[in-house]
Amino acid sequence: MIVPYSHVLFLAGILFFMGMFCTVTRRNLIMILLGLEIMLNAASVAFIGAALRHGNMEGHAVVIFVIAIAAAEVSVGLALIVCAYRRTGTVDPACIESDICQTDQG
Repeated sequence: MIVPYSHVLFLAGILFFMGMFCTVTRRNLIMILLGLEIMLNAASVAFIGAALRHGNMEGHAVVIFVIAIAAAEVSVGLALIVCAYRRTGTVDPACIESDICQTDQG
């Protein structure tokens, strides 16, 4: 392996904390969903690094599973965001939760 395992884990950690920061600090549902995707990708990087270090293919299989779950999560998440946007006219989770921004669109 050309890249040391510690560097791969460091990269995965940075990606995970960037995704967590994006998820916690943003007030937009799309950006929260994007933060979740970044965290899933960080986990994938860590699994690939571990699989290459230990020389087995199980990490690759888990990453394929994570990619499939991420694709399903994005499709369901975006459908829910579009539904919430049509109902309230905003993608701010605080506004949606408190029903302050309710519009009478049916």
